[in-house]
Amino acid sequence: MERWDRVGRGAAYGAALALLPYLLIKVVWVVGSLVGTLPVGTGFGVAEWVVLNTVTVGMAGIGVALALALVRPWGMRIPGALVVFCAWVGSGLLVSILPFGVLSTTLLGAGADSQDGGDEPVRPVWEGLLVQFSFLGMGLGLALAVPAHLRRRWPQAFTGRVGDAPRAAPPWAAVVGAAVGLVWLYWAAGGTVGIAHPAERTTHGYALGAVSGFWALAGSAAVWMIARARPARLPRRLPLVFGWVGSGSLFAWSGWKLPFTLYAAMAEPAGFTPPESPGAAAILHLGAVASGAAMLRILVRERDRVTESRHRPTPH
Repeated sequence: MERWDRVGRGAAYGAALALLPYLLIKVVWVVGSLVGTLPVGTGFGVAEWVVLNTVTVGMAGIGVALALALVRPWGMRIPGALVVFCAWVGSGLLVSILPFGVLSTTLLGAGADSQDGGDEPVRPVWEGLLVQFSFLGMGLGLALAVPAHLRRRWPQAFTGRVGDAPRAAPPWAAVVGAAVGLVWLYWAAGGTVGIAHPAERTTHGYALGAVSGFWALAGSAAVWMIARARPARLPRRLPLVFGWVGSGSLFAWSGWKLPFTLYAAMAEPAGFTPPESPGAAAILHLGAVASGAAMLRILVRERDRVTESRHRPTPH
């Protein structure tokens, strides 16, 4: 077994173990809110809170199963499309926020602000640290385990250079994704157009917006390079990595935040007021979801385009 494969296997087991504290905490929240021993989140009723945290319990369970599927033999028997989708969403959610997680832990203060859409109540410091550990551990584990698994499954996708495949039409998804990223960076820099409640902005919100904007731009640029086959000599694995994480971040985080945006706009719950205008936020999230999904399709089709170009007869 080669060194990179060993690292990926160890990272997969580590990711599964790291996510277990988050899974257990969420189960306790669900049970505690049902029996009345734990408070519900601000702006939520008991039923809404239970449904929300039951969803996150399911997501955590899928995350543990995904990490094990990346390393266990039975994972190779799961349909490739399902593995790719789950790994892509997981990477978009957790690998993309590794810079934010490190920054919030070391500079901004762990647990000071909620970072997952307002779904958590005030909690003990140790509980917040365990949640942070789960996110960072799972993100780091996926960052190492996903490429190792995909490389074992589709080795040809990681070899060669960008110019090996024929050029395709300019991808609209990259343009939309870049536009979304620029707006997020504008907000992170203090811009107020589209901000309805400036007093609700937090330091963590600025930092997370900057990280999200970076990945949106990086993913869009990477997908543009791949589709246009330029620069031709660039190793393909570099734009694949940025395109994978950037498109996953667009799709996964906006897909998670969009229901909260719609909920806040329709129900106007007390104590839950996002800083962004609901209309502006909804348009951005819809654009991010659509462009992220289209970028993934381009990345998957790139593998087929490279394979076809390599098997094309050479003219004599």
